Amino acid sequence: MSGPGQVLFQFVRHWSRRSVDHRATEQGRLVLVTEAVLALTRHGQEATVNAIADEIGIDQSGASRLVKSAADAGYLEMRTSAADGRRRHATVTSSGHALLEDAHRWQEQVFDQLTDGWSEQQRLDFQQAMTSLIERSHALTHDTPTPIER
Repeated sequence: MSGPGQVLFQFVRHWSRRSVDHRATEQGRLVLVTEAVLALTRHGQEATVNAIADEIGIDQSGASRLVKSAADAGYLEMRTSAADGRRRHATVTSSGHALLEDAHRWQEQVFDQLTDGWSEQQRLDFQQAMTSLIERSHALTHDTPTPIER
């Protein structure tokens, strides 16, 4: 029997490779980078390419390509930093907000399908547990080296 950590990572791997349609994969990347920009700005950080790369967990050049694609699609806009005129940061456009609304609606539909037959209390307990895991994950990623880094 797999431990809970293994089950969590099996779930993540399953959903990370779920799409084989190139268009859906590209759309997923645009949602990912737009969501990262929104998360950074909600936490009071400028969404620079380096900050986005860190938020998503990819290298700077990959983040730069994603930001460019999302800006070309109209979901992000690049602006000059108020703190440092040499730096640029991304902001979410109205089209980007609409993209995220559609993505979030789809995510809720998938959750409803996955939890069909669960009680409302089970759904709430799961949501609270996942929220706690996400918060702890953010703390761990900044404080604990990965097994490779040890």
